[in-house]
Amino acid sequence: MKSFGFLSFGHYGRGTGPYDPDAARALREAIEIAQGADELGVNGAYFRVHHFARQAASPMPLLSAIAATTKRIEVGTGVIDMRYENPLYLAEEAGALDLIADNRIALGISRGSPEPALRGYQAFGYTGSSDPRGADLARDKFDLFLRAIGGERVAEADPEQFGPGQRLRIEPHSPGLTDRIWWGSGTAATAEWVGRLGVNLMSSTLLTEANGGSFAEIQAAQIRAYRQA
Repeated sequence: MKSFGFLSFGHYGRGTGPYDPDAARALREAIEIAQGADELGVNGAYFRVHHFARQAASPMPLLSAIAATTKRIEVGTGVIDMRYENPLYLAEEAGALDLIADNRIALGISRGSPEPALRGYQAFGYTGSSDPRGADLARDKFDLFLRAIGGERVAEADPEQFGPGQRLRIEPHSPGLTDRIWWGSGTAATAEWVGRLGVNLMSSTLLTEANGGSFAEIQAAQIRAYRQA
């Protein structure tokens, strides 16, 4: 085995007892568990992201707290639902987190898993999708996010401050951050798209295609498509 880590949904209750933690306790205990895992030599601490649910939803504060109080463990997500995100603000957060963590991050991003809210991303202000699942929103935003973390100058500068024709990149910039970004794929076609982008593939129990093969066969086909691309 090359590495070992844990993935948490970050569930919490209403604070009625020791087995029903409220949100504050769940967050504090997640930090403590990750700190203990770091001391034991566990390789990774990862967290799910689910909006409109009593579980983890905004990973950056939690991951930053863990990264700032550990030395070796990788911190990350599985996955950030890109439909809900402002890609440039996420690029700022990811850059800051990567610097705090000294490049110990593995951010899993995707269209998102099944959610409690019906097109909840629209409540966040992100509309205009032509796909009932919002997949087109997620991919367009991911493209801008990758350009931003790669250092592309994505905004026109104020000419009164910088002179004419200047553009600005997102800050803080963390060199090599693209190498630590993963896309969660549910199909072989998506895995091929991820391979063409040149980012890492995250494959899990969430497969959205059925072709008569076993889970292992479908997942293996995804990985082959990714590697070939």
